[in-house]
Amino acid sequence: MSLSNRSLSMHVSLTPKLEELVREKVESGLYNNASEVVREALRLMQEQEEIRRLKLEKLRGELARGEADLSAGRSVILSNDDEVQALFARL
Repeated sequence: MSLSNRSLSMHVSLTPKLEELVREKVESGLYNNASEVVREALRLMQEQEEIRRLKLEKLRGELARGEADLSAGRSVILSNDDEVQALFARL
């Protein structure tokens, strides 16, 4: 049986503040036990990491597009706030 197909039991040390948070979540009735709280927290961490990865991927794509525009001479030099405001007004 591979490690991914079986449940892994482990001991986790928490700060008193985090321990209290876990206890509060269980006592609220939203979770049956501390393991459920930790699993949910880890799922949320995975989601956040994926969102961050996708945002960074998009940002890198936009940066590459901007650099290509600059290299091709598709740019405008704005010298003051009025020119910036006028540009945004046209968008």
